[in-house]
Amino acid sequence: MGTFAERRMFEEWVAVHGRNCPSRTVIEVLANKWALYVLGAIRRYERPMRFSELRRLLDGITQKMLTQTLRSLERDGLIRREVYPTVPPRVEYGLTPLGVDVGKLTNAVAEWAVENVDQIFAARAAFDEKAAEATRPL
Repeated sequence: MGTFAERRMFEEWVAVHGRNCPSRTVIEVLANKWALYVLGAIRRYERPMRFSELRRLLDGITQKMLTQTLRSLERDGLIRREVYPTVPPRVEYGLTPLGVDVGKLTNAVAEWAVENVDQIFAARAAFDEKAAEATRPL
């Protein structure tokens, strides 16, 4: 397998991206589409938000999925959950400094998606057309 330097680069890649690398669990959380949307919503409004606000804002998310996503983000230290002693209890979710920091990355991904959506749709259409032609009988 190539030169010593190439082997070393490969070994480093496997060490960082292999199944036993702890950073992989962080990537898995951030790869969740709802995590990106929740972080983006809280970042966009630049203030803590209540569960019901997030649920209304995030079209298509279920109560269960929002709850799971918020717990996961809280567990990883990206958001904080503040419970106020009222009746009924008021709960707000805000970004931690770590959440603000990762928001820069997630915002960049969102901006890239908006800027390139037309090219992505064109590529999908071309792929689907080619796949449809390949399945037609001669």
